[in-house]
Amino acid sequence: MNILDKIVKDKHKEVKLKKELIPIEAYEQLPYFGMKTTSLSNKLRASNSGIIAEFKRKSPSKSIINDTSLVEDVAIGYENAGVCGMSILTDEIYFGGTMDDLINARESCSLPLLRKEFIIDEYQIIEAKAIGADAILLIAAILTKAEIKQFSELAKRLNLDVLLEVHNEDELHKSIMPSLDMLGVNNRNLKTFEVSLEISKELSTLIPDDFVKVSESGISSVEAIKELQPFGYQGFLIGENFMKTDNPGESAKQFIKSLI
Repeated sequence: MNILDKIVKDKHKEVKLKKELIPIEAYEQLPYFGMKTTSLSNKLRASNSGIIAEFKRKSPSKSIINDTSLVEDVAIGYENAGVCGMSILTDEIYFGGTMDDLINARESCSLPLLRKEFIIDEYQIIEAKAIGADAILLIAAILTKAEIKQFSELAKRLNLDVLLEVHNEDELHKSIMPSLDMLGVNNRNLKTFEVSLEISKELSTLIPDDFVKVSESGISSVEAIKELQPFGYQGFLIGENFMKTDNPGESAKQFIKSLI
């Protein structure tokens, strides 16, 4: 069993338990559930940098990345740096994140927030809206075409943007549908954790221009972004590069200055 399979197996257990403890109706009563969202895809289209900066404490491939920075400080720092949006890991077991991280970021900044999670149930999409997310991540590798359609259409009804992540051509072909806003190519193989920007380049021509193209993982330099922009990428999700520093917000600020 590879790491992705393990994460999904544990996620099914986690969601099953949550559904027994907290009914959907409870989430629908929370203040953020009725609040207006900000479109991450529109921000990316209008941006010169296209940076989606991540808050991530640890990962299965790198172990601890940053367990001292507060999400509130990082959110404020990212907003001051001029990023387009903020991605927040809410998986606790493998990434050290919580839903409270997203709530605290929501209270601290006005950036579009992407809930980065292993979504395997509609329940998690309701959760995302209730805790203040503006967008959700769907991972093609763990979902059927029917599930991608079902989950993305629910997200659109809740006015959430949808970033659909693919790793190869097969995943891309099963995923293209009008209920998506952004198509993300993950340069990291989730089974081996090897990284290559060539994946983004190879898949770029297969992604229709209706969608915002986002490149994810392994982007640690301005040169990498400039290398990918001619391939039509308007979004760049950067996680470890900022988080592994003492001041992620300042790191993002200097990065964007160098880029534009």
